[in-house]
Amino acid sequence: EIKFGVNLEGIGNEAFYNCINLRLIAIPLKNDMIEGDPFVLCRNLSTIELVGGIHKTVASLHLEKWRDDMMEEINRINEILPHTDSQGKTSTIQQWIESVIHRIECYKVEHLQLLKEAMALLELALWKVKLFDVDEDMLEPNADDGKEGSNGARKEQRITSGASIVIKNVLSFLILPK
Repeated sequence: EIKFGVNLEGIGNEAFYNCINLRLIAIPLKNDMIEGDPFVLCRNLSTIELVGGIHKTVASLHLEKWRDDMMEEINRINEILPHTDSQGKTSTIQQWIESVIHRIECYKVEHLQLLKEAMALLELALWKVKLFDVDEDMLEPNADDGKEGSNGARKEQRITSGASIVIKNVLSFLILPK
């Protein structure tokens, strides 16, 4: 059993060559971390654990389906690896890492899009509430310029609705951790 920390930069070629006692390795989720074939002939290697913030990121995903899908993808390696030939363990692990990274990046993009949509809806809702709070006398025509006072009232309410303050303070709690 070998557990690396999040600061691991890479695992070199044949680093664990023919290490038959290696059953579990804990590594961070990083692209291009595995160089060459470090797990060649490690026939008993059957479990990979991920260290770092990936589990926190997955738990922060907006939809339960996304969280379940990511956990299934993360755990997939531990179902495949025990049945993988000792010559193919490294390539299987590399493909799995790429797959997990790709999938989490896709979900992060979708999460950000949903966040932007929710932010726009929140801003509109706050603005709408403020507009309905406008006094009737503000909506009467302005005698000075002949224009309806509602345009000025709307502009003032948009500015004073507090949407920019709420969004700035709420948004930081909704962004996914890195």
